[in-house]
Amino acid sequence: MKQESITQLLDDQIDIVDSTEGLMLYKDMVLGRTFEDMCAQMYYRGKMFGFVHLYNGQEAVSTGVIKCLQAHDYVCSTYRDHVHALSKGVPANAIMAELFGKETGCSKGRGGSMHLFSAQHNFLGGFAFIGEGIPVATGAAFQSIYRHQVLKGSKDIAVTACFFGDGTTNNGQFFECLNMAVLWKLPIIFVVENNQWAIGMAHQRSSSCPEIYKKASAFGLPGIEVDGMNVLSVRKVAKEAIQRARQGEGPTLIETLTYRYRGHSLADPDELRSNDEKQAWINRDPIKYLKTYLIDNNIVQDKDLCQVDETIKQEIDDCIQFALSSPEPQVKDLKRYLFVDSVL
Repeated sequence: MKQESITQLLDDQIDIVDSTEGLMLYKDMVLGRTFEDMCAQMYYRGKMFGFVHLYNGQEAVSTGVIKCLQAHDYVCSTYRDHVHALSKGVPANAIMAELFGKETGCSKGRGGSMHLFSAQHNFLGGFAFIGEGIPVATGAAFQSIYRHQVLKGSKDIAVTACFFGDGTTNNGQFFECLNMAVLWKLPIIFVVENNQWAIGMAHQRSSSCPEIYKKASAFGLPGIEVDGMNVLSVRKVAKEAIQRARQGEGPTLIETLTYRYRGHSLADPDELRSNDEKQAWINRDPIKYLKTYLIDNNIVQDKDLCQVDETIKQEIDDCIQFALSSPEPQVKDLKRYLFVDSVL
């Protein structure tokens, strides 16, 4: 095969970006990775409590999908939600403070790692149990289409991106919501982050149909499999799915093949996965891939990426100081935020 045909093949499979877009994608992915690495440090120093599930290795999925959305679109996450929130624009200060249980956190210190929420950014939460977020995301998509079709809203249809893992796709909520979304042509993107393991259960051992994207055919919606370690591939299919949803053509199921570099949570010694398996996926690091692609194709220069690295490092250092210096919630406010404050 000639070199030019190989280039054409690759171009057909990825979203072509300019320098501004390339730097934006790289910055978001590095922010997510650096934030999570700092979370691990703070957890082991006793600054965070409870279960903390990190996203290292899966950054191409969050960045590839969420950075295609508009500000008025919605994102619904899982318990592995820090990086989804960052990609949606929730400030690192507010997320880190939440992980520290501080009043300045995005959930006022009441939610912690698995329950990030920001109404301002249309980030509908992390959820502690698998499958919980899918009905919530389906409801968000329903209200979007209701506002457009019944209330005759003037804005573009708001699209909802719903993230969940491979372990969720054998649960009832998944199938029920796929059916509802197709029945009502809801503007929702179901994004399966297939990181190959559901806690300690290998995906290939737990599903009679390991190719999750094929499950879409039972309900009549498009099912797409994509390399979840390549942000440009994810971005390409996400753009197409979002456009389809915004035009009122209904939902899409996207299966992203990815991998988490750490254990299920920071309490997991990660002894079930082989070193060879982990190393094979580490060799395909999504951030290193994007960096190489941008430099080799003369889209950006190495010094630009180094500047991004330094900027992100300072941002993470600042968010730690913000979290450490923020006030603790007060006992007198124990029942506050259970209900919406009166607007009268």
